Amino acid sequence: MTKTRKKALLLAASALSVTSTLAFAQDAKTQAELDALRARVEALESASASPANGDFRIGNTVLDVYGYVKADFFYDFEFDQGDTAFVNVIGEPSAATDGTFGATVRQSRIGLRTTTPSGIGDIGGQLELDLFGSGGTAELRVRHANITIGDNWLIGQTWTNFMPLDTYPTSVEFNGPVGIPFARVPQVRYTNSFGTNTSFAVSIEENVGGSNSDDPVLTASAEYNDGTYVARLSGLYGKAESRNVEVDQTGFTISGSVRPWQGGLFQVNYVNGEALGPYLIGLGDPIVNGQANDVDGYTLEFRQDLSPKWNVGIAYGKEDYDLPTSTGTLSFTELETIHVNAFYKATEDLTLSAEYIYGERNDAPTGRTFDGNRVQLAAQLNF
Repeated sequence: MTKTRKKALLLAASALSVTSTLAFAQDAKTQAELDALRARVEALESASASPANGDFRIGNTVLDVYGYVKADFFYDFEFDQGDTAFVNVIGEPSAATDGTFGATVRQSRIGLRTTTPSGIGDIGGQLELDLFGSGGTAELRVRHANITIGDNWLIGQTWTNFMPLDTYPTSVEFNGPVGIPFARVPQVRYTNSFGTNTSFAVSIEENVGGSNSDDPVLTASAEYNDGTYVARLSGLYGKAESRNVEVDQTGFTISGSVRPWQGGLFQVNYVNGEALGPYLIGLGDPIVNGQANDVDGYTLEFRQDLSPKWNVGIAYGKEDYDLPTSTGTLSFTELETIHVNAFYKATEDLTLSAEYIYGERNDAPTGRTFDGNRVQLAAQLNF
């Protein structure tokens, strides 16, 4: 779109330059054509500048198309974990393998953002889709669909306010480490700031699917972020239900990060609560035998830039439940993961990456532990 507009502008400007040297020899009709050409150049110049940080403009609305194409290639050594490194299946006889190679493009996504000025502030819109549909097929799925009003209000689906997004560990595979909240839900959220580095937010959200409750969830968060240090606290209150048993669903997260030297990053997330399993990567049962299943989890990550093109990192995650969650023939109370990865920025938009993933899951009744190893390579083109 931009390149085409620039070419048209250049051609029109060249034609105008050549034609203007003959202006004195033209009659009124030719002069009118010249004026029309000049008006066309001015229109092209205006169109070239008008999107202002967007790809297109329709009236007063700026539209920005974004996303990426990502191809993942992976090999599971002991247990087939699928397109995502789903540690919950480690140990299950049905997932046992002598080695399984897989590939997917389902993480690829496309999004559209809009911005429209109004008397109550800029009205923003976001619609983002990926290919992680149901049944393991590449079907479109809604990730984000929301409206923002000014700097304060968000209405629609996005990340839960309970999730520490700014300190989420980086991984090649889709899920990342266990031990951290991960959910996108419909909500109404109000955000405000104290000064330039501190903000707070409150929201009313739909409960995540595994909680099986029709009651709303209330969340609140506060965050300090000055670019070097991040500190965040969030809380959640709702209900969880199973087999006509309803329990309170409560929890909090404490998160922080620091950049101790040039190119270095260290960050930690801790979560604790009751009946919180559906919010976590491990997806533990919220209620077991009529009781709320308490859980705590944490992640630790260290990253280092080696050069403008290379960065490496390691992340550890753990979830520990009071009561066992059944996943087939086995059940677990503990999950652990380690992600070791490297990213190479081949161009401004193309990134190549590699990752080793170790997962461990216990079998609660017997006390046995099972582990699984996985390697993954990926290429991602942003647009």
